Amino acid sequence: MQIQTVPLILSFGVLDPVGALGIQADQAVFSAFGCHALTVATGMLIADTARVDDLHEIDPDWVADQARVLLEDMPVAAFKVGSIASIEQATVIAEIVSDYPDVPLILDPFLSSLPDSGLADDDMLNAIRSILVPQAAVLVLSQVELARMAETWRDGSGDGMLTADVAEITGSGCRYVLVTCTGGTGGLPCSNTLYDADGVVAACDWRHLPGSFLGAGSTLSAAFCTQLALGAAPADALQTAHDYTCAALAHAQRLGMGKLVPNKFFGAAHCANPALPPARLPPSALL
Repeated sequence: MQIQTVPLILSFGVLDPVGALGIQADQAVFSAFGCHALTVATGMLIADTARVDDLHEIDPDWVADQARVLLEDMPVAAFKVGSIASIEQATVIAEIVSDYPDVPLILDPFLSSLPDSGLADDDMLNAIRSILVPQAAVLVLSQVELARMAETWRDGSGDGMLTADVAEITGSGCRYVLVTCTGGTGGLPCSNTLYDADGVVAACDWRHLPGSFLGAGSTLSAAFCTQLALGAAPADALQTAHDYTCAALAHAQRLGMGKLVPNKFFGAAHCANPALPPARLPPSALL
């Protein structure tokens, strides 16, 4: 019998039948970095590679029971909270992670494939911001999603509000905010930018690859989570996660008639089939 030595990461999220989103996608990314996924389902999707048709919510008590049983049995190196389906789920998850203040929480609650980004109303946004964001080591969201969350606590809008919105988040207790899709105007590349209370910690530029992708954002946040679980500094974690996501998108697969799915095992696929073109990590400026 071998005692486990790999980091265990507990992921809360939806079950996606395609495997491009949610906890199945997290499992793949965690495995690619030598971590092991423990998973708690918050909902079940009816979906294909083109769209999500519906979401069935898992009872909050079941969410709590799934997590408690796992945590009583095994130590975890990190939590990842993805899409959640109700305020009640947010409440039970917040209660659970509060018992483990030394375990980093990576919070990535937006799922753009769901209607209204998976967050139904302002009450849900306020619940996440008030009970989960203050416990998070890192909140991951796009600039558009940050602006939407900000609308629940401030008046006014515009590009100049980005810094103020990030400061509001870090002021609530969240240590870092990873904002994706910043910039991108005037022909300049977009950036994934990591902030703390003092401002920009690190930034990685990227340019769009042709095609539409399913699960790019969740691939980035899951990879970032593995790096924190492995003990990397946040700036280094961003660079590694960014480069990995670039490569997963560069080697994306068309599994159906809809969007491309990031290939989370692009290197392993080549080992299994040497006839494939060699897997290469593209420069981080090309995505």
